[in-house]
Amino acid sequence: MKELTITKQIQTEEDKRNQEILKNSGEVPLHIAIIMDGNGRWAKNKGSIRLHGHKVGVDSVRDITESCAQLGVKYLTLYAFSTENWGRPSTEVRGLMKLLVSSLRKEAENLNKNDIRLSTIGQLDRFPQSCQTELREAIDLTKDNKRLELCLALSYSGRWDITEAVKKIATHVKEGRLDPELINDQMIGDHLSTADVPDPDLIIRTSGEYRISNFLLWQLAYSELYITETYWPDFRRDELYEAIRSYQGRDRRFGKIPGSEDEKTGSSRLFNKKS
Repeated sequence: MKELTITKQIQTEEDKRNQEILKNSGEVPLHIAIIMDGNGRWAKNKGSIRLHGHKVGVDSVRDITESCAQLGVKYLTLYAFSTENWGRPSTEVRGLMKLLVSSLRKEAENLNKNDIRLSTIGQLDRFPQSCQTELREAIDLTKDNKRLELCLALSYSGRWDITEAVKKIATHVKEGRLDPELINDQMIGDHLSTADVPDPDLIIRTSGEYRISNFLLWQLAYSELYITETYWPDFRRDELYEAIRSYQGRDRRFGKIPGSEDEKTGSSRLFNKKS
């Protein structure tokens, strides 16, 4: 398979060995979701403005995207901007919008060259027109790529996602096209913004906060959690490997009795890793 060049750095032989060990030691998650938290606090600790933390966080996005693709992860969902983030100071929000536009312009061709498909979920109509245009162009450019789907959750809210699904289903009922008795978990999932993507196997949260923060509330029902105190700008592939090793050691029973025929491999305990 073609060598990835997202970070513009040559992969070391040691990193290749570490990835092979990881792939041979257990199941690599098909879908990883990450709450990228701590950019502002990282910048404050460095004596810099919050936007500097967001800019350095882009380097983490590149490294984690590249390493996920190298490991064979097929879906990577990043919580990039929540609906609650609109309440931040206007200067920070404007800076984030400019950073999003400039990053998309720089990275779209790079993602395409590396066979990575870009997608988004969220209320994109709330974004400035320049952001919407860059997103549409990058999504269209990469739409046929197969190696990894990189999904950016932008102006996203798990409650909004569920509410929109309920509205769609209610419309079917109102129009007489659906019997309410037929509504089940599968149908609700089929009407979410992530309908075409499997639920996350592993969710990672950086910066040490023990919250889901309104992210993929329906989809995370049986996802394994990995929480690290490392701030997002410092979160790179070595810690990603630690998160996957933790995932591989879990006993993922999905509510079933251990040892039953339907039991799947992996765990349901919360894992906290000190940086």
